[in-house]
Amino acid sequence: MARFLVRRLLLTAFTLLLVSALLFALLELFPGSVATKVLGPYSTAEQRALWLEEHGYTRPLAVRYLAWLGSALRGDFGTSVRFAAPVGEVLWPRLGATALLGAVTLAVLVPLALGLGVLAGMREGSALDQAISAVCVLTTSVPEFASAVFLAALFVFGLGWLPGTSGMAGGFAWRELVLPVAVLVLYDFGYVARMTRAAMADVMGRPYIRTAVLKGLSPARVIVVHALRNALIAPFTIVMLQVNWLLSGVIVVEFFFAYKGFGVLLLEASLNQDLYLIEACTLVAVLVAVTSQTLADLAYFWLNPRIRHG
Repeated sequence: MARFLVRRLLLTAFTLLLVSALLFALLELFPGSVATKVLGPYSTAEQRALWLEEHGYTRPLAVRYLAWLGSALRGDFGTSVRFAAPVGEVLWPRLGATALLGAVTLAVLVPLALGLGVLAGMREGSALDQAISAVCVLTTSVPEFASAVFLAALFVFGLGWLPGTSGMAGGFAWRELVLPVAVLVLYDFGYVARMTRAAMADVMGRPYIRTAVLKGLSPARVIVVHALRNALIAPFTIVMLQVNWLLSGVIVVEFFFAYKGFGVLLLEASLNQDLYLIEACTLVAVLVAVTSQTLADLAYFWLNPRIRHG
């Protein structure tokens, strides 16, 4: 386990270093375009030249990269052109908002998806299995923007139960999280439930499960002690993959409900060619992706004794 953690830390450091180098080369290889994006297309050549000299862009690319990397490691990503403020002041609150949205979504999605998947896998081929599978396929087939429009039409304009936007203009409000969370759960729970169902059905057909049943163990003990732990290995990996999706793949939901999160921030940075904000968002997304996969592998070790003791 210790060697695994060391390898993972080295891999994480190497991945971040490689991504940062590629990102810096792609975005800052030509200093003239950087000055134009920061100062605007109507700036004069003299203004751009002065800006480049002031910010050290006359230095070699490798020297500038090392200086930028050192600043990024200290949390200094530069100044956002779109918001006219340090990138950190804009990035961290938006990241926290998306983390909250993702945490609430996972808190609803994981028990729902795993529970339905286990029920379907325990009774493979039954009417319950077919009903759960049909619901999962239906919800997964509907894209987020379509379900967002449907739920808004029903609960905002039809029934008037929920607010149509989630901008939290008057402070934090749980009611404003209901629709974004509902859209994300509806779209994603079917995929996780189907994976859980397949894993559970496979485990229930294994010889050691039949042996446990023949020994007279109660169905609850067979499911909880012998089947569930092995069946959760693959679904847990899938759940951890959803962390990456919830971080930067929820742009449609955040934009539709005016939720000020990381996804919308990345979209705004791209549309406005906010160079320093794009760099910071990319590095954070890569760090979250690598970290979540490391946690998934650690859980895989814990759930699978054959690997843990092999």
